[in-house]
Amino acid sequence: MDNSSSGVSYKKADASYFEKRGLSRYAGVWSLWALGVGAVISGHFSGWNFGFATGGWGGMLVAGMIIAVMYLGLTFSIAEMSPALPHTGAAYSFARTAMGPWGGFITGLCENVEYVLTPAVIVTFITAYVNSILGLDPVYSPLLWVLFYVIFLALNVFGLELSFKVTLVITLISLAVLVFFWVSAIPNMDFSRWALNIGVGPDGAAVELPEGNGSFFPFGFSGVLATLPFAVWLFLAIEQLPLAAEESVDPKRDMPKGIILGIITLMISAFMIVLLNPSLPGIGAFHLGSSLEPLLDGFKAVYGDGGVVLLGFVALTGLIASFHTILYAQGRQIYSLSRAGYFPTALSVTHPKFKTPHVAMLTGAIVGLAVMMTIWFALGATEGGSIIGSVLLNMAVFGAMFSYIMQAISFIMLRRNLPDIERPFRSPLGIPGAVLTIIIAVITLLYQVQDPNFTKGVIWVALWFAVAIAYFALVGRHRLILSPEEEFALEHKQAALNAAASKA
Repeated sequence: MDNSSSGVSYKKADASYFEKRGLSRYAGVWSLWALGVGAVISGHFSGWNFGFATGGWGGMLVAGMIIAVMYLGLTFSIAEMSPALPHTGAAYSFARTAMGPWGGFITGLCENVEYVLTPAVIVTFITAYVNSILGLDPVYSPLLWVLFYVIFLALNVFGLELSFKVTLVITLISLAVLVFFWVSAIPNMDFSRWALNIGVGPDGAAVELPEGNGSFFPFGFSGVLATLPFAVWLFLAIEQLPLAAEESVDPKRDMPKGIILGIITLMISAFMIVLLNPSLPGIGAFHLGSSLEPLLDGFKAVYGDGGVVLLGFVALTGLIASFHTILYAQGRQIYSLSRAGYFPTALSVTHPKFKTPHVAMLTGAIVGLAVMMTIWFALGATEGGSIIGSVLLNMAVFGAMFSYIMQAISFIMLRRNLPDIERPFRSPLGIPGAVLTIIIAVITLLYQVQDPNFTKGVIWVALWFAVAIAYFALVGRHRLILSPEEEFALEHKQAALNAAASKA
């Protein structure tokens, strides 16, 4: 079947094609909530705190509020789109229905960069924690990367029920660790002395104020804007939740509830950690502006160094939760693009017994590990580790921001072009919420560009896109399959054309 207006052609797959690519349904509201919160929660354990060095405490708070508005606009938009288009493709399927196969593919590529590279970055953080706690030589880090990938791939492959149970347990443990920290920190906090201990030096860089009591906004409003990319870490990856649509028992009812409960949970947690972590005596916002282990630093401030090994493993829970859940998302994202023919169809074959996309998960893991190993052995342990933790991180955020823009555009186009599709949930923020998401995402990208590591990352993302687009242009677009996402898009496009013709 040709679709000449889009330059693509389809073939109708027989029943055996989809039998080899079957998924099973298990997830309810709380499984979905855990999937969304678990993916993000590592960002409350580390990474967000670098924003203190660019914005001070007030700058970090306001940047977090601005980014929270962006994610509210995004999550309410996907809470409307995901039950209306309940497919594993998520962002790709939203954009496919709204903008055609090329728009769907580009959006899918943006998420592909995010979901392949984010686990790679997180596993380097996990390994750094383990090396620090156990005193291991960093030269053996690649062995630990492989070990963690093998363990959590196995948990994801050997049964959907097992994967979601592990997700729920480690997400609850991570939140319990954070709540325990909040309760421990509140009696010890000294906000004015420690959270406001950042001033501006003669060169414009942050300096420590020995007595604290500094300005809420030492760098002014420009410091707030410069802090936006760091505040993203407080919410990054909540958008992966719709990838579980075809494994949800009742996606039309449960998906919006899971997404909204997830973003509310994260907003509460984000405020508490931004308030309490820098307010502890001996820590302060200035120190946290360059700390790799902010939560561990906070625990040490309250309980001392005596239980550092135990506290270190406690602080690892959030990283493990995010690693596990984003591996899940990685597999579903590759699976959905493969099942529809955008990627080679062999990648979407599911396990005959467990009905999980094991080939897609393994392929994504191999690509992530290959990128890490190449950097590590080409540059050496010290420089390689730094590059993985910064350049790959920027590449992942770059892909995420563009996918947010594309999803918000998809929401607006679906509202206008397909007003009559069934929408079990409607975003209370509507089109204005989606527009705000686009504006904030663009501003965040503009300030991210000022990071010198960003330029290196963009070059590699551009190469990634070039290879994938060349494959799709030469091969993939002629081999598309009428998967659920594609059939939905084509049927509703034809219905919209018929409706327009009847009015004319």
